[in-house]
Amino acid sequence: MIRIGVTGHRHLPPDVEAAAAVMLRQHLAPHGYRMVGLSCLADGPDTAFAEAVVAAGAPLEVIVPAQGYRGALPREHHPVYDRLLSRAVLVHELEHRESTPRAHMDAGRLLVERCNRLVAVWDGEPARGPGGTADVVAHARALSRPVSVLWPEGARR
Repeated sequence: MIRIGVTGHRHLPPDVEAAAAVMLRQHLAPHGYRMVGLSCLADGPDTAFAEAVVAAGAPLEVIVPAQGYRGALPREHHPVYDRLLSRAVLVHELEHRESTPRAHMDAGRLLVERCNRLVAVWDGEPARGPGGTADVVAHARALSRPVSVLWPEGARR
């Protein structure tokens, strides 16, 4: 069974986020229930990916970067986060207390190390801070994990 992880930019414009969600569903469709999806369930592409995994009837594995992670996510995202977390077949909770860039990078590293390939909703630009999408992609490439970059043509963050 293939294990696919996700990383992606948060706070995308609504049209870019919607287009990326469609691209994620299309990318995952050929695998159906014969995949395991790995996500940190952040708002944005992480969630769109997790929704597609669950809709396909495939197992969802979640990595929680820190004890304070949920509280650091937007309040309106909490019900979605809680619902998807409850659907997870396996949850990895890192020992960090606060949701910091270091915690996010550690979560990204673990996600990459537990997957066979990575899907990145990424504009190809450097990370805006430690632990960003570009850093997770770089870690995947350093481990020779295949990376599929999805980005709507002409889109900007």
